[in-house]
Amino acid sequence: MAGFGLPNFSQLTEAFQKAQQIQKDAVRLQEELDALVLEGFSEDGRARITISGNQVPQGVFLDPSLLAEESQVVEAAVLEALQAAHQRSTETMKARMEELTGGLGNLNMPNLLGG
Repeated sequence: MAGFGLPNFSQLTEAFQKAQQIQKDAVRLQEELDALVLEGFSEDGRARITISGNQVPQGVFLDPSLLAEESQVVEAAVLEALQAAHQRSTETMKARMEELTGGLGNLNMPNLLGG
């Protein structure tokens, strides 16, 4: 037991090192997500939206046959593709963040804080 109710110095050092590593990994992850391009498609495949891993829209691609349709059909197809791209980006970001923070559960915080 450390004196005066202070946490064990080696545990504190380990926690600090993990925090620094997570910060470095977070910067790297941000760069990877910025560079990642994901796609979402309408049900019929005639509308495609590209979006970054950080949910920044990258492009809209419409099949020429879709443009011959009524505006409501085009709008619905674009919305479907946008929703699919957004969902894929959100799921990718969440999975990558869980990978990054997975090591946090290994810290025994009550023992670190003298509890």
